[in-house]
Amino acid sequence: MDSHAHLQHAHFDADRDAVIARAQEAGLERILVPGWDLASSEAALQLAERHPGMVDAAVGIHPHDAAGMVEAAWARLEGLVSDPRTRAVGEIGLDHFRNLSPPATQREAFDRQLALAADRGLPVLVHDRDAHAEIRDALLAWAGRTGQRARGVLHAFSGDAEMAARLSDAGFLVSFALPVAFRSAAGPRDSARELRPGSFLVETDAPYLGLDREARNEPTTVLRVVSELARLRACEPAGLVAPMREAYRSLVGA
Repeated sequence: MDSHAHLQHAHFDADRDAVIARAQEAGLERILVPGWDLASSEAALQLAERHPGMVDAAVGIHPHDAAGMVEAAWARLEGLVSDPRTRAVGEIGLDHFRNLSPPATQREAFDRQLALAADRGLPVLVHDRDAHAEIRDALLAWAGRTGQRARGVLHAFSGDAEMAARLSDAGFLVSFALPVAFRSAAGPRDSARELRPGSFLVETDAPYLGLDREARNEPTTVLRVVSELARLRACEPAGLVAPMREAYRSLVGA
């Protein structure tokens, strides 16, 4: 399965159904499609309705879009979070690399969506760019407030092995994308070697994070991510599938 792919993105408008069909033919069982603003969140829900049993939807406001949220928009998001088709709240988090929304505004939006997820008993899909310590502390505090093992995913994980271990112990899943194949990704590669089976997932972040910046990424790339994880863990790719399947099903309640 691909635990994070933006199939509602305009890059897929010309061949979206064919992309999903290719994923099915390649053996992918599920694709989790997160929103990044209200329109993309609504589109994710519509896509899940069109492809039941294959596409799962998440709704949320990306940190880049946090500054555009007014109270009426938050009310709309609450309605989307309550939609029975919604399997997770995301993509949410912090991005201090670009800071397209002011840091304080990002944090307010992140906290507000964590609270929404806790109220609805939904997992969170967390974006973290140059905000490792702040994300770690926020999620650990949130997990403590819920009074139960929190469910959520560190999307396209870019932190170090210590961060991965601490959040895994608190009940979060770590998701690896294609950059784990790059030697420069020391933290994710160390984490991929050390995390226990069932504590991590794979993703593409399609249409982003492909090998070529000019080429579109799509869910079938997740097979390459699985192969790289197997190489790092010195095991067969097939041995990773069952634990990831169970972890994904537990995450989305499937």
